[in-house]
Amino acid sequence: MKNQTNPTDFIEPLHVNGMRGRLLRVPSSNRRKREILLLYGHHAQLERWWGLVQNLQSYGNITAPDLPGFGGMDSFFKIGKQPTIDAYADYLAAFIKMYYKRHRVTLMGISFGFLVITRMLQRYPELAKKVDFVVSIVGFMHKDDFLFPPKRRVDYHIITRIMGAAPVSYLIRYLALNTFVIKNVYVRLPAGRRRFIAMERDDFKRLMDYEVRLWQINDVRTHWRTTSEFLEIDNCQVQINLPVWHVQSSGDHYFDNAIVEQHMRVVYRTYEGVIMKSPAHTPSILGDKNELSVMLPPQLRKQLARKQGA
Repeated sequence: MKNQTNPTDFIEPLHVNGMRGRLLRVPSSNRRKREILLLYGHHAQLERWWGLVQNLQSYGNITAPDLPGFGGMDSFFKIGKQPTIDAYADYLAAFIKMYYKRHRVTLMGISFGFLVITRMLQRYPELAKKVDFVVSIVGFMHKDDFLFPPKRRVDYHIITRIMGAAPVSYLIRYLALNTFVIKNVYVRLPAGRRRFIAMERDDFKRLMDYEVRLWQINDVRTHWRTTSEFLEIDNCQVQINLPVWHVQSSGDHYFDNAIVEQHMRVVYRTYEGVIMKSPAHTPSILGDKNELSVMLPPQLRKQLARKQGA
């Protein structure tokens, strides 16, 4: 019997379009047979969201694939492609066609993962018939969703584009993202401090060790190129004939929730918004099942408990 507290017991190899990664497949903890496809966000790996997966087990079977360039998976660069949102959408469509030939599925994306899901449904509208509804957990749609002033967002876009150049990203990986720099410099930068908002002081060492792992297993060039693109993103050009449930963070420091809602209403057939109580964009990356339960507010849990397609 598999250990229900160890995510590695549910991870298997993944091979898609010439890239190797990992796949998390967790069966339902009861008779509910809903199929849930979970897509993590930026700066992530499968184990990061194990507490959320444990909560989702009550509602069905969960499948979570790596994203190219993240979680230790091969990047698009390995197969001669650029890590664009369209490329991620094509990758996701290929995965759904491979794994959900006979089943309907609920799509759930965390932040950047939701951005990919939306673009995939826009590029492959025929796949919408396999989906009953879409869940956004602190997802976004458009460059104007960011809380940054427009000029700063443009500056960030240019800077991250430069950092995503091959020679520059190589230097960043081996000179700026080694263990010493991450633990002694990154923690003092604004981006680093934001990651510690939801942390207890006693967990600091564990968090830093995990941050080192995340930065070093994820492809640095992919990280900056995707960041540059979503700072200029516009996913509001094509409508999607599906309902969306959007989980907002009460303490989101990245997005203006009201503007995100406006953009989602433009694209999706219907919109339902719920709020999770979190002091940051997401709860602590070290959170357990109980701490991450806030990511599934009661109204969303009620929806997930329904028969798939109902």
